[in-house]
Amino acid sequence: MHIPVKMLARVALLALTLNMAGTPSADAFKPKKAKWMKLFDGKSFTGWHNYLKPNQNVSDKWKIEDGAIVLDGRGGGDLVTDKEYGNFELELEWKISEGGNSGIMYHVHEDPKFRATYATGPEVQVLDNERHPDAKAGRNNNRTAGSLYDMLPPSDLSAHKPAGEWNKVRIVVNNGKAEHYLNGKKIVEYPTSGPEWDKMVSESKFKGWEGFGKYNTGHIALQDHGDKVWYRNIRIREL
Repeated sequence: MHIPVKMLARVALLALTLNMAGTPSADAFKPKKAKWMKLFDGKSFTGWHNYLKPNQNVSDKWKIEDGAIVLDGRGGGDLVTDKEYGNFELELEWKISEGGNSGIMYHVHEDPKFRATYATGPEVQVLDNERHPDAKAGRNNNRTAGSLYDMLPPSDLSAHKPAGEWNKVRIVVNNGKAEHYLNGKKIVEYPTSGPEWDKMVSESKFKGWEGFGKYNTGHIALQDHGDKVWYRNIRIREL
C-alpha cells in the first residue's frame, strides 16, 4: 500500500507534538517554594500570643496602630507566633524609638523551663545604634542592628536606618544555614548547627545555656525589651 508523503509528514509532526507535550520541562523538577503568608493582618493579633500564655489575650502593652504592632510600654512580654517554623523566609519592617532596643527571634521553643524566648531562639538585633549602649557593649559590633546578637556583627554598619525610620529585614533559614538582610543588603551569614555554630555559642553570653540554638523548628518572636518599637508588613513562606 502506498502512503502519500504528505500524510507521512503529518503523522510525524503529530507524534513530535505529542512527545513534546508529554515531556516535563526542567523547571518541573525544581522544588516549589510555598506561597507567602501574612503573619500579621494589620488589624488584630490573630496568630500571635504572649510567650508561655497561649490561652490568654495579648498584653495591652502591645497595641495596633496604623497597621503596625507597637510595644507601648514595659511589661508587655514577648510575642510569639502560634505556629512553629523550620526552614523559612521571613520579611518584616521595624522601627525603633530613640535609645530603643528589641529583637526578632526564631526557632523559639515554648516550654516553661525556658523563662524567655531568647533562652532558645537566636536573635536578630533591633537597635538604635547611635544611642543605645548595647551597640558598644558587644565585641566587634556584634550587638548592633541586624547582627546575630552577641555572636556575629553585620558586615555593613551603614545598612541600617536610624531611630524613627523604617528598616526592612529579611531572614532566611534553610537546611542548616541562616542569612540576615537589612534594607536589601546581606549583612550576616552563618550555619545554624555544627562545629562553627558551637564555637560561636561558646564564645558568646549563651555559653552553657541548655536549650540555646538547639531546636530546628520553633516560633517567631518579637521582643519586649522595655522600649517602644513598631513592626509591620510581617510575612513568611516556608522553604
